[in-house]
Amino acid sequence: MAVVLEAVVQVDVPLVLSLESRYFALYLRPKFSLRDQEYTVKDRTDRQKAERSIAENRKAYHDYHLLETFEAGMALLGTEVKAIREGRVNLRDSFGRVEDGEVFLYNVHISPYSHRGSSDHEPTRRRKLLLHRQEIKKLIGKTVQRGMTLVPVRMYFKNGHVKVSMSLAKGKQSYDKRETIKRREAERETRAALKVQR
Repeated sequence: MAVVLEAVVQVDVPLVLSLESRYFALYLRPKFSLRDQEYTVKDRTDRQKAERSIAENRKAYHDYHLLETFEAGMALLGTEVKAIREGRVNLRDSFGRVEDGEVFLYNVHISPYSHRGSSDHEPTRRRKLLLHRQEIKKLIGKTVQRGMTLVPVRMYFKNGHVKVSMSLAKGKQSYDKRETIKRREAERETRAALKVQR
């Protein structure tokens, strides 16, 4: 996802701010300072406006190498959708599994709806994912033969429907996790150093 900002500078030099996976880099031509400048955010597209993020599985980024991502719908009950609109979802420790030519999502915790009546749902029941037949065949091949895992990365609303972003993932070894932590700390230190210089 890239966010583009324009700086209103006296000499009309554009400032582009690129956001990639929670880190951003600042690209600016040299000899221009950023102090006392006004920033305007460009309008998002209609597609981006229609998507509203509900929950994110940050642990998946830490524990897995995410290789390929699929967008899937979910078969939900009415009280589950209302609870999701309230933001009562947790994707931590959830996973997907292919069974009998269908894909199911396990361990997604959707808390009960606050204004429920007599109807209620089980918070961690298995939920069917709605995918195209070709995508399911692809997932069967990769999860069974190559030993990959299906991990939900993000849940969001798209045009009023609940969607889940599922990723084919390979587990990280402990040294991979340490390497990721070192890289993240180095980036944090460089951002702090740049901030002090201003």
